[in-house]
Amino acid sequence: MMPKSRSNNRIRRRFVDNLYSLDLIQPSEYPFVGNEALNLSQLLQRDYPVVPGFVVSAKALWEFIAILGESEPLLADLPSSYLYVDVDNPRQLQQVAQQIRHKIQGATLASVLASTLSEIAETTLAPATIFHPSLSMTSPGSGIEEDTGKTEVGRLEQPQIFSTLPDKILGSYICPRQPLAMELSLKQVWAELFRARSQFYWQRHSIGLQQLNLAVLIQPMWDAIASGTLQINQAEGYIQATWGLGTAWAKGEVVPDYYQIEIETGIVLASRLGRKTRAYGLCLEADSLSLTQNTVQAYLLSEEQQKQYTLKDKYLQQLITISQRLVADISPSFSLEWTLWQTSENSEPQLQITKFSPETGQKWDASQLRLEPSHHSVGSTTSYGKLFTSLQVGSLPNVPKASSDSIGSNSSEHTVNPSMTPMLVRGLPAAPGRVTATAHVISGEGKNVSAILSGRILVAQSVSPDWLPGLKHVAAIITEQGGITSHAGIIARELGIPCVVGAAGITQILETGESILVDGGQGEVYRLGTKQGFPVEKLHGSGLRKRKAKVNFQASNFQNTFPIATQLLVNLSQPDSLEKIVGLPVDGVGLLRSELMMLEILNNLHPSQWHRQGHERELVERLAQLIVQFTVTLAPRPVFYRSTDWRSHEFPSLSGDHLVTEAEVNPMLGLRGTRRYLSDPASFDLELAALQEVYAYGCRNLRLILPFVRTVEEFTFCRRRVEQVGLTDNPDFQLWIMAEVPSVLFLLPDYVKAGVQGISIGTNDLTQLLLGADREQRQLETLVGGCHPVVKQAIQQLIEMAKEAGIPCSICGQATVQDPELIDLLVQWGITSISVDVKDVEATYQAITRAEQRLLLEAARNKSKGLGGKGKGENI
Repeated sequence: MMPKSRSNNRIRRRFVDNLYSLDLIQPSEYPFVGNEALNLSQLLQRDYPVVPGFVVSAKALWEFIAILGESEPLLADLPSSYLYVDVDNPRQLQQVAQQIRHKIQGATLASVLASTLSEIAETTLAPATIFHPSLSMTSPGSGIEEDTGKTEVGRLEQPQIFSTLPDKILGSYICPRQPLAMELSLKQVWAELFRARSQFYWQRHSIGLQQLNLAVLIQPMWDAIASGTLQINQAEGYIQATWGLGTAWAKGEVVPDYYQIEIETGIVLASRLGRKTRAYGLCLEADSLSLTQNTVQAYLLSEEQQKQYTLKDKYLQQLITISQRLVADISPSFSLEWTLWQTSENSEPQLQITKFSPETGQKWDASQLRLEPSHHSVGSTTSYGKLFTSLQVGSLPNVPKASSDSIGSNSSEHTVNPSMTPMLVRGLPAAPGRVTATAHVISGEGKNVSAILSGRILVAQSVSPDWLPGLKHVAAIITEQGGITSHAGIIARELGIPCVVGAAGITQILETGESILVDGGQGEVYRLGTKQGFPVEKLHGSGLRKRKAKVNFQASNFQNTFPIATQLLVNLSQPDSLEKIVGLPVDGVGLLRSELMMLEILNNLHPSQWHRQGHERELVERLAQLIVQFTVTLAPRPVFYRSTDWRSHEFPSLSGDHLVTEAEVNPMLGLRGTRRYLSDPASFDLELAALQEVYAYGCRNLRLILPFVRTVEEFTFCRRRVEQVGLTDNPDFQLWIMAEVPSVLFLLPDYVKAGVQGISIGTNDLTQLLLGADREQRQLETLVGGCHPVVKQAIQQLIEMAKEAGIPCSICGQATVQDPELIDLLVQWGITSISVDVKDVEATYQAITRAEQRLLLEAARNKSKGLGGKGKGENI
């Protein structure tokens, strides 16, 4: 029989419309509370360290939508429709999504729900609250919205969790403990269901909105000392840890500390200090709180913190004990996320489980748990506000305590057993993400990329750009050669797949058919075994995913809170990537890589061969149709098309290049860029004709950037051909050059006189030419991987020269990502725009915001000091 206090609480939560206390949820209530909430609830009821909270039922959303639909025709048919939107029309999709989200966020909550949130805000001691989506899915025709509102849950068909849902496609929201802010956060989570990326996903997988049950888990939140993940696979476990909130490792901005543990004995088999330079914490200054304020901000770690392990032995042992208990109680394989909080109620930091996922592909049968009565103080409360006020974060029993009270620990405190490490090869992290799949090894001369099966992990000595069409369906890329700015990394970041480069000897160690795990964020490759021992279909851990064709969204919780003056652009080459930028704060495409975009329409023939065969008109039409997809989607935002930069060693699969009769000794400094246009003007004219045709379609937002310009004479030659085609007759057209050959540092004024209307600094080529270091060589990665002082000086000079000449100056390449502090300098120097890969947009936006705010604050302080001095020392 249910304890009396629990029964009273259950009546209480039924009276409070659609609310469930996290510590009282029963397995039969899964359709109403969703997967994430149920998992954490069952752990909490078994005395695992989980922060108590409550859940807004999935029914609440559809009741809210039903009321809103009475006055909003767009929502009247929900949830029984697809909103009649064409998800293959990005512009329409984005407009509909924004309109729905605006309606939801602007509507008024039911009074009972609003008053409950207000009570929590007034009584909780935590400085903030976090709102998590908790999703379940029913089969067609059995949606939760059909329920009458009674408590007869038995008649509902038990839904199955949607196992292929991309991790965090629905975002969480953090807000200060203010009633209005909490109401807005709840509505923002509800609105996640209708985001452009979400609608695209539902339709692509034939999921009706009536099948989706979105509950919202609400928990108190404190500033985090540390956070990370714990993944258990049978007998072994892997722990990752970093300072602050999990934002830094989720964005791939840090390499967390790593531990391998043996579950049975609890021994740390191996550990490795990560590369952590920044962290994220709460930003809740009382004098600056607003409903739309970003409550999370980044901060730089001290040198001492960077050299320390994040976890002291005390908390590492707690995680090991938790993993052992979970293996015994729940499942031999699972993953979880954890956070180390410092609460006002406890003098010692408290380690908490913030997310739990049983073995991927298997739903946790919570009904089989032997639930024992909970003795939390929460269980006897009669007020949801007191739920947070009386919170006493429980600690695990029988956890050995360390002798030191400090949180961080020096690397010397951990013993390593190298022979037990699961790490096969460590390379360089070139594109974040983790995935488990079967390896396909290409070694020697046999480079038949088309033979790679979909979903395999490509393992090769190197990757050339002409492989791109065959790489669109691979799960990850590993190469022996190359650095972060190599083509393998560029292609992987464009496709949104993990990539490890510079993994020495990998093609000799691995064999085709092996099951491996690739961690592109840490630059590591793990051998998991043969297909018999480790099923390829199994994904290990919450961060791992199986690649699906045409659906490759990265989670985005971006809130465009502060407008920025510096334009933020994105680097693209594939039309499929347009889906990824929906909802992101981009001001246009700063680098449309032409040769990568063209590969699939060339039919393995070089453009010059199309011309010689008399098919140039067909190629012009094909190219124009490709470019139009970008210009129409982004309009009126600019699209900077960088014309082709054919380098002979990178496109060996293209036949018919009459200019290449033998292998070039140094193709990176050979016949490339605009110098090639002088020798093959017909191929350049094909591109210009395609650009003119785009303008003929009515697209006015297309711009042209010339690559690798060595001399003013080369530019003048190209400008004249641009004029002959008629592109300069279009008033919106602009002709720029890539500032990547060091001669531009001396010739920019002459370029401007010759007609250059803007420059885009290409840091990848500029760095290797200034430092004489081949960016494809891993041995030189430390030289070209960051932003060398010489490179910074050159960038500053170019920006200042551009300002003096009155032309805009942009920057693209990996320098701004590899050295986040560079963005502060760029803003100070007066950069016009910054162009980055899709995955780096959100982090770059926040970095620009901070840089501009600091600049404004400094200017205001200087102005104030100046006025003060005049008032005291001058006669007016």
